[in-house]
Amino acid sequence: MTKEEDRLIGRQQELARLQQVLAAPPHSAFAVLRGEAGTGKSALLQATVALAGEAGLRVVSASGVEAESALPFAGLHQLLIPLLPYGARLPDASRSVLEQVTGLRAGSAPGVTEVAGAMLSLIAAAADDRHLFFAVDDAHWFDGESARVCAFVMRRAGAVGGRGVITVRADVPSAFDDIALEEIEVGPLGGQEAAALLERTGGHLDPHARERVLHWAEGNPLALVELPKTAGRVPASPVEQASPLPLTRRLENLYRHRISELAPSTQQALLLAALDGLSSVTGPRRPALERRLGDVDEAIGRGLLLVNPVTGQLGFRHPLVRSAVVQLATPNRRRAAHAELAELYPDDQERRARHLAEATVDPDEKVAALLERAAEAATRRGASSVAVNWLERSAQLSERPDQRSRRLAEAAFVAGQSAQLERAQELSEIADGGTAETGTIITESYAALYRDGEVRTTHRKVVATLERLDPVRDKSAVERLINLLLVISLFAADTTTWTITESCVDRFCDPADPEGSASRLYRDTWGDVVRRGAGGVERLRQEFVRTTAERPWDAMRLLVTAYYLDALDEFRTLLARLVARERDAGAAGNAMTLLQLQMLDHMGAGRWAEAERTGRRGLELTSRHGYALFAHQFRAFLAMLAAYRGDTDSADGHRRAVEAWAGPRGIGYLTQYANAVGVVAALARSDHATAYGFATAITAPGEFAPHSQQAPRTLLDFVDAAVRSGHLEEARRHTQAALAAGLPALSPRLALVTAAAQAMTAQEHASALYEQALALPGAALFPFEAARIRLAYGERLRRDHETRAAREQLEEALRILTDLGGHPWAERARAELTAAGAGIGTRSGGWQSLTVQERQIAQLAATGLTNKEIGAKLFLSPRTVSSHLYRIFPKLGITSRAALRDALDAGAVPPDEG
Repeated sequence: MTKEEDRLIGRQQELARLQQVLAAPPHSAFAVLRGEAGTGKSALLQATVALAGEAGLRVVSASGVEAESALPFAGLHQLLIPLLPYGARLPDASRSVLEQVTGLRAGSAPGVTEVAGAMLSLIAAAADDRHLFFAVDDAHWFDGESARVCAFVMRRAGAVGGRGVITVRADVPSAFDDIALEEIEVGPLGGQEAAALLERTGGHLDPHARERVLHWAEGNPLALVELPKTAGRVPASPVEQASPLPLTRRLENLYRHRISELAPSTQQALLLAALDGLSSVTGPRRPALERRLGDVDEAIGRGLLLVNPVTGQLGFRHPLVRSAVVQLATPNRRRAAHAELAELYPDDQERRARHLAEATVDPDEKVAALLERAAEAATRRGASSVAVNWLERSAQLSERPDQRSRRLAEAAFVAGQSAQLERAQELSEIADGGTAETGTIITESYAALYRDGEVRTTHRKVVATLERLDPVRDKSAVERLINLLLVISLFAADTTTWTITESCVDRFCDPADPEGSASRLYRDTWGDVVRRGAGGVERLRQEFVRTTAERPWDAMRLLVTAYYLDALDEFRTLLARLVARERDAGAAGNAMTLLQLQMLDHMGAGRWAEAERTGRRGLELTSRHGYALFAHQFRAFLAMLAAYRGDTDSADGHRRAVEAWAGPRGIGYLTQYANAVGVVAALARSDHATAYGFATAITAPGEFAPHSQQAPRTLLDFVDAAVRSGHLEEARRHTQAALAAGLPALSPRLALVTAAAQAMTAQEHASALYEQALALPGAALFPFEAARIRLAYGERLRRDHETRAAREQLEEALRILTDLGGHPWAERARAELTAAGAGIGTRSGGWQSLTVQERQIAQLAATGLTNKEIGAKLFLSPRTVSSHLYRIFPKLGITSRAALRDALDAGAVPPDEG
């Protein structure tokens, strides 16, 4: 492979076809590389030149130049000059024709046919010494005479020792459009290839700038090389995708001449289309704009616009055309065009505001207010990053200093919610006044909390700021500070901190006020749900009705509340929609929390593979933005998922990392969650004493520690560990405390695990209590808990010698746990079934019950291959292979890999099936 080949990304197929051209028979000795400007035709041509040189061919190169496209034989001149020494071997007439074309001899201009014949003779003479390879770049700019000669010669040159490749642009008509040679289309790079090339050329860019370059390049390699040179000048924060990136001179020159030669009215129409966001022929339609554009046939003819043949919809040929149109217009022309566009949208608040803002130079309060309202609408629809830009521009257009400061403070707050903490701090610093000072404290506190996990000093600073405000005059600032206090307190999970916060909520939040009502709901469910959470689900539903059209962080906070009330299943569709919306265009800070909630919902619902994918995605997102607090949350959740699966080494590794980071910072939420992971991981290892130690570190037996979210959530784990480690009385006391605290009334999950705890600690009537537990709605909503309850029930039945009933519960538990991937609990169920005398898997039909993939895995495992080796053969992860094997064992009535070969030999399906 040549260096040129190695340098090209995503062009292996085109290179393979070009290599075939070098070895093709004479009648196929020339090929045309055709593609849009910047797609890499020249790079492919250079790679082919290198291959031709390696093959021993003499390379003759030429390049079309637009400025010379009207000069007769200018292009051909480049090809003939290197070969003229061989003219001495030609007849006088042919030599005379070539010398006239190259200007070495005076005379009347020869005809195209004469020149073509003489050139073929010259190629044949030169090829006697060494075959030729013609490399013509940008052949579409060849003058007409040169193009017609070359078209004639290329169809015949293979017979006399010539080969070659030419490049032409798909959007420029030329004599090579119907040349009847092999055509190799050079299209845009695919998504992965484009990202790989940008990694090479734009590694210095921040994530937002990379996303914009990928958006505007649309797979065009030249754009992926050039745009990183200008994208770094754009603010690093997420900005509106509709705003073009500045072009380098090289990119601008791709379209400069074609745009500048258009009639003024057509140029104006293109500018209106570009500034209004017209994209491709499949993008959103702009009916009002299309009616205004008028005659654009000239732009279509020059390949700048395309028309959808079915709908008639107009669109730019490439985003680079749109960027060039904007860049080539003067500032005054752009402002005038924006003013004209604003008049097109009297009823579209956001679009009208955006155009007016671009058309306005001096402060104008009417435009500023309109843009502020547009920013509020953008925030409600999830486009928080756009809202930040509009609020900042609104501040610039404000006529009064107090309005300017207020709008900058609002922009800073929204930026902070959009994971743009640096920008939020910058906006806070340029604002002034009381509102701005409060906004700065809010921004700094969020940054300290999310990036450094600082809960102690941020809490004190926020409380002190609240004390200085008037609840009526500073209502908006008070609401934000209260909700910030609640977030800090949630992570602190400390009674002292929560007591101060609860006092602030009582003082500043009027329960009759909608915002005060929401803050009180957060206080009651995030802090001490056991003592304050009664009726929380109904209050939550009422708040969702009230805030359906409000800001995205309102919905996020309510979804956090839903998690603590085990009610996320009610709002799963909304959660999925918000995750997609916030991740793509909105508040990235919210997206991190929403991803956490989605992961937790997946875990609770038994969709563990989805949970892991979401967790990995969230960990990448939080790490990229430097949100260490959220990153450690994701690590904690991934640790719990690993513990569920029995991957206790991973669980313990994550848990220790979380403890080491959160402990010194006083982040009780994470240290308690780490203890919860420790309980489950120890239970998975059947180390019940250790599990009980972790459980009592969360809360003491017989009580639910105040302001500890994990105290009620770990009820089942606490009782399971206590019973199995010989602390039956403590388990009973804890169960009675759950009943006394009214846990069953708080959520379906707590009702399920409380009923299970009663059954697990009962001296008599245990079967009836287990049956009652499994009949509760929570059993269907939380399959892992339900399966563990069935396992405990089956164990109890087997000890009571109710073998048949025990088998029914254990088989169902085994099925669920195997499907989930809860391997330690599945193994325990399998062992219990064996002890109960069950022939595991005999009902399931042996080999006939396996899927095709399960048969493949079983056959490979029977040969002694490891999970990693099996995964490599079948393109699966080792963990997926492991999960499949745990499903396969009970179906075949075996308990280990060692028994697979015997099962294979005895099976009804031959080993090579599947």
